[in-house]
Amino acid sequence: MDNKKKLLDALLGAPDGTFVSGSELANILGVSRAAVWKHIAALRAEGYDIKAVTNRGYMLGESSDVLSEKAIKKYLGEKESRVELEILPACGSTNLVIKEKANTLGEGHVVIAGEQTAGRGRYGRTFLSPGGTGLYMSVLLRPKLSAEDAVMITTAAAVAVCRAIEELTPDKPTIKWVNDVLVNGKKVCGILTEASFDMESGALDYAVLGVGINVTESDGGFPQELADIAGAILQNREHDMRCRLASSFLRHFFDIYDTFPSRSFVEEYRIRSFLPGRPILVLRQGTSVPAKAVAIDDRCRLIVRYADGSEEALSSGEVSVRPAGGAS
Repeated sequence: MDNKKKLLDALLGAPDGTFVSGSELANILGVSRAAVWKHIAALRAEGYDIKAVTNRGYMLGESSDVLSEKAIKKYLGEKESRVELEILPACGSTNLVIKEKANTLGEGHVVIAGEQTAGRGRYGRTFLSPGGTGLYMSVLLRPKLSAEDAVMITTAAAVAVCRAIEELTPDKPTIKWVNDVLVNGKKVCGILTEASFDMESGALDYAVLGVGINVTESDGGFPQELADIAGAILQNREHDMRCRLASSFLRHFFDIYDTFPSRSFVEEYRIRSFLPGRPILVLRQGTSVPAKAVAIDDRCRLIVRYADGSEEALSSGEVSVRPAGGAS
């Protein structure tokens, strides 16, 4: 571990609002206090908010939001034993990082990146993942689920994201079936679950759950093509928010995941879903079919009713909201 990382870990490990003296940092790093100051200056140049007060030492400022294994574990509580964290400054895709070595990893391995250079959404779309503003994580799971019930991983994650946002902000997020979380009508989170199946049994071999959350907007805001669609959960950076959000999501998700057979979270998913009762378009293979969203069933499928009165339970696919006046 290099000295800059040791220094960051020491500051992150201090109780909130507590300074760490220069002499204590010098002892931890095994360097002079002058060398400590040089490392502090280098971290500030990289954008870290570090306060310095004479005779008190150093402390991460209120706007510091450093992704750190130590900080995330600080907020995980009893769920710390449930996960194995891997923190990366940047990567192509956190889902891909796990998929490339899934056979050597245990359930609960979590990859979190500060930036994705090739973030992906559903159907091969690009998921914008700029550095310093979002939380991009993937979780390796080995659930005992059939292929048709795999959608429940995504829906459980959506509920966990909503709980985490409510725990840390005054917002009341809603869910657009199947994988989008919205705040004030704008998408703040996308979820992508990718699975590997046992060809003989048809059961899941493993699943990689990917979650991307827009914590703050980048300087200059979202690109023009996303400005009316995408949003963030905060206007300004807050101390440790990405670490707190990661921990909160993981705590809530594994609370749900560990009780999957009961499906107790499904009613909460229904309550948070805003589609039932709305006219929609069912999008598939380049076509769009008018319908009405009727309900979410016990397997988290979306029940839709078409203009001819027939109904269908969608376990996958995509829908969009349309103006009122369509099929009923």
